Amino acid sequence: MTAPTKPPYSRPADDVSGPPPAERPTPGTVPRIPGEASGADLHSPVIGWFDEHARDLPWRRPEAGAWGVLVSEFMLQQTPVSRVLPVYEQWLARWPRPADLAAEAPGEAVRAWGRLGYPRRALRLHGASVAITERHGGDVPSDHAQLLALPGIGEYTAAAVASFAYGRRHAVLDTNVRRVFARAVTGVQYPPNATTAAERKLARALLPDDEETAARWAAASMELGALVCTAKNETCVRCPIAGQCAWRLAGKPEHDGPPRRGQTYAGTDRQVRGKLLAVLREAHAPVPQAALDRVWHEPVQRARALDGLVADGLVEPLQGGLYRLPLT
Repeated sequence: MTAPTKPPYSRPADDVSGPPPAERPTPGTVPRIPGEASGADLHSPVIGWFDEHARDLPWRRPEAGAWGVLVSEFMLQQTPVSRVLPVYEQWLARWPRPADLAAEAPGEAVRAWGRLGYPRRALRLHGASVAITERHGGDVPSDHAQLLALPGIGEYTAAAVASFAYGRRHAVLDTNVRRVFARAVTGVQYPPNATTAAERKLARALLPDDEETAARWAAASMELGALVCTAKNETCVRCPIAGQCAWRLAGKPEHDGPPRRGQTYAGTDRQVRGKLLAVLREAHAPVPQAALDRVWHEPVQRARALDGLVADGLVEPLQGGLYRLPLT
C-alpha cells in the first residue's frame, strides 16, 4: 500500500498545555464522532506519524504475505512483539505455507509454539491451516466472511488479516486501538474490559472511506497505541494528535470504571500447564506420569492442570500412564 503524503500536524506534538478548564470536554462523552469531519482530522496526522515511526516488523513486509500476517495475528494475541519475533521467524522458515503446517501433526504446532503461552492458539492455527488447505487451495482467503469461517478465527483476526494482508476496509479493534479511541475521542483513560457495541460503532465511524487509507489507518492507530498511547506512562509529547485528544484536553481524569483486569501467572494453573507442556515439548517419545509429577509439588493442582490439557486437546493420554503431544 502506498502511504499518503503526510500533512503538518494540527498542533505541534509537544504542545500539551490544553484549553482552559471551561473549554474542556466532559469525560465519557463522544465530542466529535460519529459522522463529523474530525475523523478525517485524525487520519492524516496518525498515518503521517506511522509513515515515520512504524517498526520494521517481518509480518509487515511484502514477502510475508497473507499467511505471515495470519501467523503473526495468532501469535501476538496477549503476547509482546519481543517474544513473538524469534518464534515467528522459526515458524515461517519451517512452514512457509498453510499446507506445510497442515501436513504435520497438531502436536508439532504445539511443540514449535514454545513458551509463547496460551498454547491452544497453536492448535487453532493448525486447524486454520488445514481448513485453508482443504477449502481454499492453500491460499489464505481475502474475504472477511471466509476468514471468519475458519476455525479459531474471530472478528478481530478476520478483520486484521483482511486489512493488513489485503488492504480491505475493516474496523480492526485490538487493545491498543481501543485505548487510542477511548482517550482521543471518548475522553476516558481506558476502554471497557470487553469490547462494546458502542466501540464498534465508533470504530466504523472513524474509518476512512477508501480502502487503502482505511487499511493504513488500522495499522497506524494500532501502532500509536503500542508505542505512544500506552496503558501506562503514555508519552503525549510524541503524539501526533495530542492537540485533539479529548482525554488530555479534559485534564487526563483518572479511570473511574470497573477495575481493570490484571494478569497473574505465578502459582496459577496456567503456570502448571506450562511446566507440564514444557516436558512434553522436549520429549520425542511418550512421557510417563512420573516425569510429569516432578514438575509441580501440589498433586491436586497438577492433576487438574493435566486434565485441562487433555480436555483442550493439547495432550494425548496413552495406555500405561503415558502422555504425548497430539498426533491427530
